[in-house]
Amino acid sequence: MSHEWMKTRQTKYTAYASVYIVVILAVLVAINFLANRYPKSYDSTNNKQFSLSDQTIKVVGNLKNDVKITYFDDSSRFQQGRDLLDRYSALSPKLHLEFIDPLKKPQQAKSAGFRREAPIPILVDSGLRKEEAKSLSEEEVTGALIRSLKSGARNVCFVNAANEHSIDDEAATGYSLMKQLLERDNYKTRIIDFKPKAAEPGKPLAIGETPAAAVVDVPKECLALIVGGPQLAYPTPIVDAMKKYVEGGGHALFLLDNVLKIGRGDATAENPELAAMLSAWGVTPNKDLVLDLTGIGNMFGAGPEIPIIQQYDPHAITRPLLMTRVYTAYPVPRSLEIQSGGKSTVEKLFGTTEDSIAVTEVAANGAIDPKKGKKGPFTLAAAGTVQGTPNGRFIVVGTSQWAENRAMGSRSLGNRDLFMNMINWLCADEDLISIRPKSTEDRPLNLTTKTLSMVSWLSILIFPLSVILFGLLTWWKRR
Repeated sequence: MSHEWMKTRQTKYTAYASVYIVVILAVLVAINFLANRYPKSYDSTNNKQFSLSDQTIKVVGNLKNDVKITYFDDSSRFQQGRDLLDRYSALSPKLHLEFIDPLKKPQQAKSAGFRREAPIPILVDSGLRKEEAKSLSEEEVTGALIRSLKSGARNVCFVNAANEHSIDDEAATGYSLMKQLLERDNYKTRIIDFKPKAAEPGKPLAIGETPAAAVVDVPKECLALIVGGPQLAYPTPIVDAMKKYVEGGGHALFLLDNVLKIGRGDATAENPELAAMLSAWGVTPNKDLVLDLTGIGNMFGAGPEIPIIQQYDPHAITRPLLMTRVYTAYPVPRSLEIQSGGKSTVEKLFGTTEDSIAVTEVAANGAIDPKKGKKGPFTLAAAGTVQGTPNGRFIVVGTSQWAENRAMGSRSLGNRDLFMNMINWLCADEDLISIRPKSTEDRPLNLTTKTLSMVSWLSILIFPLSVILFGLLTWWKRR
């Protein structure tokens, strides 16, 4: 009887153990399946170096059709491509990856678009067009993906008539970085020369050659028009052309510099006709200088003349920055008065807090009397629509210096994201509005000789001896 009971008990334990093993194996299989199908990771780096940007997540997550990314390299280096591209494929089942070694499979590489005379590491094919990524980086891959998805003529035109910033100027105060950002998102840049010129007798005017009294037009091919800090006043024909363009359904970004004389340089012209046109649309540029007294600028080495903004009004353009608390900077800005009415609707994008003042006088030596300043808050940027068929869109910012190379190139500021979001909104590309990929930041670990010596002693002697000592104590207690 006892023998049978023991046998029955052993059978039960065996059955329980078998069930437990089966359950554990099933759980492990399920976890492995889910991990492969829905991979998740946590990026603990300070600058989120191993996380994809909001723009990449948005673009890939919203794919409607299949997209193929082909990576060309030696098979021994495929893993470095997978480290980045697998994160893309995890965002959407419509994105497919292929890794080809051009040396081992030359015919397959050639059929996929690889060219030996101009080798490329990555090719993106959306079915609409193929685009190349020049390097294995999120900036390049996402840029190629956007260019592949967006087809058709997409011209962003820059006015050249009154000493505006140049997109060919690579200096700190130039706009060359702006040109690079636009072209990465598949916009073409074009300069519209509106400088008035007198026509020779009997010779017709060429494009861009306009006498002061002639009527000029913004080309219909311009998807958006950028007025990048005019230093001189526009003549009537140019202002009329801008008005006709926007009220006819065009899209324009006006970056207006401060007209007060600040420092030793010449003051920017007041541009009364341009200001009158914007005022008629509900945005009036003031003749003042806004100073930020919060002290936030100290974090970036900036004084009160460069307001640093972290709070934004809710708008499609600013919402990504508002959600992620991104800082943007605006050197020597002027304030704007906004009021919707008539055929236009205007919304504030961002401005200063109550801890700010606006002054209308600056001494020759740059001195300012804070007691004479008007207390904030002040509007620094606004976006509006003008009724028409279709409606026109426009944005006004009270400084052009926030979009210069020195500001757009800063890793600690979101000026480039804000600028591109403005262009995306103007061009009705709201699906691209986001925080964009950042270039990889080198963050070396610098150790002093003393610190390095301490790390060596800890790793070579102290930690191993501690483990041995703990083991001996445990053995001594159990003996």
